[in-house]
Amino acid sequence: MTATVYARVLFAGPDLAEGAFAELFRRQLVALRGEAALADVVDTGAGPDALREAVQASPRPLLVIDLDPQSTPPHLDWLRSELGQCEAPEHLFIASLLGQYDSDPAGAACALVARTELHLACVEVPALPESHAWSCIPPHARRLLLCNGPRCTRRGALPLWKKLRETLKAAGKLECAGGVHITRTQCQYPCDLGPTASLYPEGEWYRLESEEQVLRWVQERIVEERAVPELLMKG
Repeated sequence: MTATVYARVLFAGPDLAEGAFAELFRRQLVALRGEAALADVVDTGAGPDALREAVQASPRPLLVIDLDPQSTPPHLDWLRSELGQCEAPEHLFIASLLGQYDSDPAGAACALVARTELHLACVEVPALPESHAWSCIPPHARRLLLCNGPRCTRRGALPLWKKLRETLKAAGKLECAGGVHITRTQCQYPCDLGPTASLYPEGEWYRLESEEQVLRWVQERIVEERAVPELLMKG
């Protein structure tokens, strides 16, 4: 692919409007691209409509940087198909970190702008399978709801979300028979005791503050099926 000079670059993903991650990302982005770049940040926490509207209103050629921490190749193809329905899709491109970025998310995202070999067009997208994993109820025995409200996010809930998924997957307990379906939520309360995680059907509420506690909770509560009273919230 030859080098493309984009008329605009959009940075799109959840948790980009408020909270600790948003604060970090926006500060880093301003340092790299200037204050005006904040107008190119699109929060998709409420769904894809905001991104679709921003794409429709943007000049071409346009590059969208996908910052969804849960992005996967099927998700990226779905997003390309969705945006390919916008005007002039032949001049619309997407690049994604596929959920892999470190403590410098803005730096990693901005570096993608020059990596034209990683930019994917929104035309001739590979056909999506008739049955998507995201259109099915995942197998599970329990549901873990991790609060990603503004206060819990400021206390580090976003990286804990990633660690929970990684640890459950490594333990063979993520969205499988007898396993755990993990979901991010808005504010669950109590905000002053977060980051808050609630486990159902048991109805147990936990305060998970660090990666070490996440590792312990998965091993003891989920793998070994025993209580972890030290991590329970006091009612």
